[in-house]
Amino acid sequence: MTKQAFILIVEDEPKIAEGLAAYLENAGFSTHCLDRGDRAARFVRQEAPDLVLLDIMLPGKDGMEVCKELRSFSQIPIIMLTARVEEIDRLLGLELGADDYICKPFSPREVVARVKAVLRRSNPPQEESKRITEGPIILDEDSREVSVGGNSLKLTPSEFMILKVMMSRPNRVFSRNELLDLAIGSQFEGYDRTIDSHIRNLRKKIKKALPDLECIHSIYGAGYKFNIS
Repeated sequence: MTKQAFILIVEDEPKIAEGLAAYLENAGFSTHCLDRGDRAARFVRQEAPDLVLLDIMLPGKDGMEVCKELRSFSQIPIIMLTARVEEIDRLLGLELGADDYICKPFSPREVVARVKAVLRRSNPPQEESKRITEGPIILDEDSREVSVGGNSLKLTPSEFMILKVMMSRPNRVFSRNELLDLAIGSQFEGYDRTIDSHIRNLRKKIKKALPDLECIHSIYGAGYKFNIS
């Protein structure tokens, strides 16, 4: 990292928050902790952290609502922390725009690794940047922007990387595991159905920008492919 990334930790259990802050600071990050969900959006607007570690069970406003609120004005990377292990919570968090999801109990070292991985996806090396155009869709890695028919899309880092991987090889069928590995990273230990949530979000955003456009296709029993016919 070329600069010290600033991580906001929204966690109401002091020992967990302090432990995460200590590990992240030892890894070269700067941190700030909040113990209430209803203070997160204002802090993000004012201080512009590079990433948010967001617990689900919070006083004031729960993590799901905070995630939704942050996504209404920012594409800041969000990693959600929770003691809930049900898959529906994982998928719901990702549908609201989270980039990763870690269940308690977790190793602080694992959280540091996930933070680094999400930040790498959010800020790729400039020398790897390029512009991809497929029909009315333009993906620009330099600016991290995607436009559809001239309409700008607000994508999370994970959504951007999935679209980039698929647009780079149109007509190729990617399995869910391949998309997890290529777009999100082999260190990600989530369900392969995580990809389904990201794909669903991408389709909604593309359709809102250009209602008649169908470009991400489900291939039964195989995965997904990008194609503009």
